[in-house]
Amino acid sequence: MNFPPLPSSLEAALAEREYATATQVQTEVLQAEAAGRDLIVSAQTGSGKTIAFGLAMAQELLGEGDTIPFSIQPLALIIAPTRELALQVSRELAWLYGKAGGRVATCVGGMNPQQERKALRSGASIVVGTPGRLRDHLERGALDLSGLKAVVLDEADEMLDMGFREELEEILDASPESRRTLLFSATMPRPIEALARRYQRDALRIATISEGRGHGDISYQAVTVSPPEIENAVVNLLRYHEAETAILFCATREKVRHLHATLQERGFAVVALSGEHSQSERNQALQALRDRRARVCVATDVAARGIDLPSLSLVIHVEIPRDAETLQHRSGRTGRAGKKGTAVLIVPFSRRKRVESMLRHAKIAAEWTDAPDREAIKAKDRERLLEKLLAPVEVDEGDKELAERLLAERSPTEIAAMLVQAHRASMPEPEDLIANTPEARREAQKDRHRPGFEDTVWFRMPLGRRQNADPRWILPLLCRRGHITRNEVGAIRIGPDETFFQIPRQIADKFAEAAARSAQSDSDEDPVSIEMSETGPREVAKGNRRQRKAHGPAGAPPVKAKPRFKKFDKAKGAKGKPGLGGKARKGGKGSPKKERR
Repeated sequence: MNFPPLPSSLEAALAEREYATATQVQTEVLQAEAAGRDLIVSAQTGSGKTIAFGLAMAQELLGEGDTIPFSIQPLALIIAPTRELALQVSRELAWLYGKAGGRVATCVGGMNPQQERKALRSGASIVVGTPGRLRDHLERGALDLSGLKAVVLDEADEMLDMGFREELEEILDASPESRRTLLFSATMPRPIEALARRYQRDALRIATISEGRGHGDISYQAVTVSPPEIENAVVNLLRYHEAETAILFCATREKVRHLHATLQERGFAVVALSGEHSQSERNQALQALRDRRARVCVATDVAARGIDLPSLSLVIHVEIPRDAETLQHRSGRTGRAGKKGTAVLIVPFSRRKRVESMLRHAKIAAEWTDAPDREAIKAKDRERLLEKLLAPVEVDEGDKELAERLLAERSPTEIAAMLVQAHRASMPEPEDLIANTPEARREAQKDRHRPGFEDTVWFRMPLGRRQNADPRWILPLLCRRGHITRNEVGAIRIGPDETFFQIPRQIADKFAEAAARSAQSDSDEDPVSIEMSETGPREVAKGNRRQRKAHGPAGAPPVKAKPRFKKFDKAKGAKGKPGLGGKARKGGKGSPKKERR
């Protein structure tokens, strides 16, 4: 064991877990220069930082002996951003300090708070928890921090990014000023530096992340795709890499839910992790990944915090990270403990410049490429199958008899082909992607028309968004008036004051006649007119532009247009009475204000 001298209880625990070599961050925090000081540690996820801060606070917990003295108040507090990470840290510290008599209590959301309060009252030397639950116990008087000797903020940048600043400040303000504060973070943005200045004294800065790249054991790829092809690209990337475990990052719960269902339908063994899942569901999903019953996990950024899967070798950013720090956090799930990993960003054509800027900011050199096509996946399948079949195996008598019988009835070539087909049939089928050229993309858009809508005629209705036009009632109206079915109506384009829709040319005349007849017999006093249009939705596009100009930029509140009373103005003005123009606008009798009252 090449660890610096440690108390015998900790050395025994490390030896039992076969920890022979200290990682870089573990070595740095145990240097003589760091002893007893506040620390700011930049450490990549998966670098062994849990054991690092566990060993770093040994002096505060053990003193000069090998065991932790009993105390009702906790001696050490570890704060983590998510339940998974807090539970993982709790498990690690439980075995590390188990032989020293350490008692670890975990306080996280989603668990029984009464049981947590009972554990705190019985005396826990180490408390691990999430900011919200720890503050709740603190405010209820269940958590007494008066005897605290060390505080660890694990993944502090993520906690601030998740909005836990107030909780962290309240917890730190309630702890003794003499405590030792260890701050661990993969990145060091300005809010982290401000937190360190306020709550640390003479802190030693330790950086174990290379300045030249995000993570030395991760190879980055950026795959450009057409926006409608994102899910197909995900399928092909999973099939091409065939990773033992892969994680797909999405921005929202809805996207996680949708992509999880899509991959399940395609035949992948997949689980989902997001904020809408209970703690029990999350535990079951993670266990399925550890047991190899599932190989793919679809998750949001927050839900994936604290996931520790040694077999994870592929990370796919299905939706682009919001910044360089998030990119590094996501990608840091792989390439851990000296193993190699791959991180793939799926980049729609229109977002390439933004991703290039993000990669430059993160100092990451990514390989720009196309998504793997069917032929590339088949070639990879052949390589993997050859490697698998040529590996040495032990053959028992039953297998040998079966092989001899097969050779008697089939040729070696036929048997090999059958093996290839059986191997390929057990895996999801690759998707056909649009070639990554402007011409191919334009041609593919032409081919995406529904069958029967290659040749259509545009019709027009004098109703638009200003009249609350909506496809949900327009579509039944067209079916009733034109004596057609929903499947015979093509695209519907709604403009400010008019709506256009497509009808297949072969039934266009029949539809027009039926619409005219039904208008005459319609029970409504003023039936909606339906007529063929020669220009089609080009006028809709112009109307949309006019409306955007009137309403301001996207996302801005609409500009209230001035009321128009042309006929009313003319009639009033002709008689010389105060109308809506001239002097009447200044508030005289008959002004708009008076009329509207």
